[in-house]
Amino acid sequence: MSEPRTAQSPPGRTRGGRVRTSPAQRLLQVLDATWRPAALLAVIVAAWWLITARGWVPTYLVPSPGQVWDRMIEDWSSLMYHSYVTLYETVVGFVLASVLGLATAVAIAYSRALERTLYPIVLFAQVIPKIAIAPLIVVWFGNDLAPKIILAVLIAFFPVVVSGVAGLRSTDPELLELSATMGAGKWQTFRKIKFPNALPHLMAGEKVAVTLAVVGAVVGEFVGASEGLGYQLMVANGNLDAPLLFAALILMSAIGILLFFVVEVLEAVLIPWHASHRSMSSATTS
Repeated sequence: MSEPRTAQSPPGRTRGGRVRTSPAQRLLQVLDATWRPAALLAVIVAAWWLITARGWVPTYLVPSPGQVWDRMIEDWSSLMYHSYVTLYETVVGFVLASVLGLATAVAIAYSRALERTLYPIVLFAQVIPKIAIAPLIVVWFGNDLAPKIILAVLIAFFPVVVSGVAGLRSTDPELLELSATMGAGKWQTFRKIKFPNALPHLMAGEKVAVTLAVVGAVVGEFVGASEGLGYQLMVANGNLDAPLLFAALILMSAIGILLFFVVEVLEAVLIPWHASHRSMSSATTS
């Protein structure tokens, strides 16, 4: 009598039905996703070099790419230190904004009374220009890291709240009725149904929040600081040092892009089942 055969997944697919990709295919997917931005960046740099090489813009206004590169190499250790300070302020502010924003979103989504109480205050705090209250925060908390982190939290807080509330309220009512019928409590319903369902909305808000956190940290450094890329920008602006100013701007943008991709990787880990990832995978493998 022959032994029963176990069900096998089709070639190239896992048992869950997902497409199995080899390391070479993953490398091709990465190259396919990055060559277009790289080509556009090369065109921008070439146009930048042409404009400065022809002298169409004075170098004290727009330095050449070579001048910016030389300045970055010359002040590399100093720029890396100031980049680390800004990165630290941004990451701490973003994490705090994520935790506080998610807690606020849960409170608003589960209580109409808290919604009527908290939502107007959150909206009021968002519409206030952060640059206007930054000097006051510096006066209250000094010139250390605390004011920069607080400003990063304030500016990154709102997208997390809005996306979290939208996600928590987008749960299919039939799923909630089914969980209640099966005797699931509020915590089980939140952990098994509402929170996973809210993750796509929440991660979209996190992508916005992480880039805004960079802005908040730099705004705090503008007002009162002795370190950080915002401080370097102020020094470069005061000394009309265009190469240093462009170098700081490039590093600031690099921090924002790096953190954005970190959140994207986290999103792919947390919600690989989401339609956006399935469509991207099918598009790159087709």
